[in-house]
Amino acid sequence: MASRTTPFAAGTPCWVDLMTADPAQAKEFYAAVFDWTYQEAPAEFGGYTNFFSDGHKVAGLVGQPDPNAHEMWSTYLSTDDIDASLASAADAGATVLMPATQVADLGSMAVLIDPAGAAFGLWQPAGHTGFQKYNEPNSVSWDELHTKDYQLSLAFYSKVFGWGLDPLSDTEDFRYSTGLIDGEVVAGVMDAHSYLPAEIPSHWTVYFSVADVDATCLKLVKLAGTVLEPAKDTPFGRIAEVTDPSGARFKLHQVVAG
Repeated sequence: MASRTTPFAAGTPCWVDLMTADPAQAKEFYAAVFDWTYQEAPAEFGGYTNFFSDGHKVAGLVGQPDPNAHEMWSTYLSTDDIDASLASAADAGATVLMPATQVADLGSMAVLIDPAGAAFGLWQPAGHTGFQKYNEPNSVSWDELHTKDYQLSLAFYSKVFGWGLDPLSDTEDFRYSTGLIDGEVVAGVMDAHSYLPAEIPSHWTVYFSVADVDATCLKLVKLAGTVLEPAKDTPFGRIAEVTDPSGARFKLHQVVAG
C-alpha cells in the first residue's frame, strides 16, 4: 500500500496513542501482537514513541509517570483550527484538560473531556497528518464512543465537529449511531449507560484490524494480555475485546467475507 500523507477531514479520528506506566513492556507487547516496529522520538518530545506497520505510522505511545494512573488508548479528532474547535467544545460543555500546544513542526494538540465524561484529543496537522495506514490489518480500523449520556454526546459531536448522524439501532438493548463527515462514516457512538459500571466513565474505544482475530487472541494471551470478551461474529465483522499486560483496553476486528 502507499503511505497516506494527506490530512484527515476535520472531525475525523486521525490518530491514537497509548498512555502507559510501562513503555518498555508496551513496546515489546504491541510489536509482537501486531508485527509493528517502533521508533522513539527525540528527547524534546518527552519520550514519545511512534509505532509503524509495514513502514507506515499507525499509532503512538507516551509514558505515564504515575503508576496508579489509568492505562488507556486515546483517540484524536482532526481539526483545521484547534483554537476555534476548543472554543466551540468549551461552549458546548466540554472541559479543556490541556490547551492547544504546538508540537514542533508536526502540528498542535489539545486534550478535552466531553460533556458526557469521555476524554479525547484534538490534532491540527502540519508535518504529522495522522495515520499513514488505516483500516488495514495491523492498523486502526474504527473509533467508537461508549457514552453514559447518549443524546448529550450526539448533540455535542454534531455541534462541535459537524457530524451528520445515522441511527443504526434505537432499542434499549442496542442504541447506536454513526457520525458522518461529508457523507462518509467516520466513527460510532454507543449508548453505554446500561452496562458501564460507575467507576468506568464514558470513553473512546479503539479497534485494531487483524487478519485473524482468534489467532491474535491466542498470541496476545501468551504475551500476558487478557481476553475480556472472546471473539464473536457480528454484522460488522468478527470482534474481540482485550487488554494489554498493563490493562489498557482495545478491540480486535477482522473483516469476514459475506
